[in-house]
Amino acid sequence: MRIKQLSLTLILLLLITGCSGMNNSSQTLLGPALQIEEYFDGKVYAWGIFEDRFGKLRRQFRVEIDGNWDGQQLVLDERFLYADGEQDRRVWTIMPQGNGRYTGQAGDIMGQAEGTNSGNSLNWRYQMELKVGDGSWIVSFNDWMYLQPGNVMVNRAKVSKWGITLGSVTLFFVSADQFKQPPFNLQNHAAQPD
Repeated sequence: MRIKQLSLTLILLLLITGCSGMNNSSQTLLGPALQIEEYFDGKVYAWGIFEDRFGKLRRQFRVEIDGNWDGQQLVLDERFLYADGEQDRRVWTIMPQGNGRYTGQAGDIMGQAEGTNSGNSLNWRYQMELKVGDGSWIVSFNDWMYLQPGNVMVNRAKVSKWGITLGSVTLFFVSADQFKQPPFNLQNHAAQPD
């Protein structure tokens, strides 16, 4: 009987901890300090993947980002190219709110995105209208970005709907000044911003 109770307790504990959000407070001081308005001011390249909730790779993509920080707001013009040839574009306007807090808006973002910066990390949360077939879904993103030595940033996002995890997005960002020549050019792609 005791083994049964212990097994049930362990299963419940695993379910609870498996469903909880990321807690990164002890990890946020392990890299250089992140200021997104500085990091994204200029050109940045990114490579990403989307994995479904079972860990199956569903999509691969590249992103070319042109950022402009004018001292008041950060504008990010993001151009996406997926491995299947699909293109997309998103233009973010991000405003610092003080005390490491940020808000942001883009055409396919529902309401306002909210971010909190601490040490080398930024937690960025928002709801997005995601194209699915001929329709769309409203999904929630919970992004964690971590600046690493060498000016590389790692981004891990959980994607969910109605509290159920649909999958995760992993991105690696590298600023253009790290390259002798551009790794790719998406400027001539015709996708219009959402």
